[in-house]
Amino acid sequence: MRRREFITLLSSAAAWPLAARAQQPAMPVIGFLNAASSGTDEERLRAFHLGLKETGYIEGDNVTLLYRSAEGHLDRLPVLAAELARRPLAALATFGNAPAFAAKAATTKVPIIFAVSEDPVRSGLVASLARPGGNLTGVSFLTAELASKRLELLRELVPGAVKVAVLVDPAIPPTATTLRDVEAAAGTLGGRIQVLNASNSAEINAAFAMLARERPDALFVGPGFLFNSRRVQLVHLATLHKIPATYTLRHYPEIGGLMSYGTSVTDAYRQIGVYTGRILNGAKPADLPVAQSTKFELVINAETARMLGLTVPPSLLAIADEVIE
Repeated sequence: MRRREFITLLSSAAAWPLAARAQQPAMPVIGFLNAASSGTDEERLRAFHLGLKETGYIEGDNVTLLYRSAEGHLDRLPVLAAELARRPLAALATFGNAPAFAAKAATTKVPIIFAVSEDPVRSGLVASLARPGGNLTGVSFLTAELASKRLELLRELVPGAVKVAVLVDPAIPPTATTLRDVEAAAGTLGGRIQVLNASNSAEINAAFAMLARERPDALFVGPGFLFNSRRVQLVHLATLHKIPATYTLRHYPEIGGLMSYGTSVTDAYRQIGVYTGRILNGAKPADLPVAQSTKFELVINAETARMLGLTVPPSLLAIADEVIE
């Protein structure tokens, strides 16, 4: 073989792997839009990755993720959603009501998978639960609808609680359902409620100042991003005023709150991951029914109960998903 032919053969052999790699399809890219501060949702993100893995996708292996967080500032969501929508995304996953609406406003083409705490049909996200239509589908997890059960569990832990303060954010849609159900449950249980409104951190402080004057027997904290993002403030104030309180998410008793009952948010994240993987595998959002989250959890902080002079009854210990000592 002549020298020139040999060099040509080597050049062709070296170029073949490069050409083959260039022809391979790029990994699909998933956008992830969240309202919460970055670094606070590690457990939930692990659940999202678990859902992706169940459908065959692993970040860095066969899928790429672009994370965007509003760092607790909801007014940043539209800009972040628009930025993600300009990328060549295969899907856009969102968690929370505000991120879902921001994503919907940003694109009608990119498939959006949401997890929301209010009825997505009544709020206008989708046309129906069975056939969402458009480019959105996801998971609806209950918060306001569990209000009566939460009050019942609180009364079981604090049997002498007759007057219960109910702290709500009047600016969010789930509040109307929460107040309706809590008021009905209070009447059935022979109690009465006192409604306190708060839409920012200063108003939360003002609400607790009123609690200090009124001295209700217990506190019922409603759902919403504001309260979840201010959970340290809420738990601190409840501890300071020595008032037994019930919350929507396990994150409250994990930092010293008395008790929580609500949907497992980590399971909702996992379900978003599963739906995202199904869309990457070819499913259309319009044909994927909105899933109803059905995994609920009761978490009790026994140390806080003792500090408040409460004894956790065996009936609650038997059904609690976790008792924090």
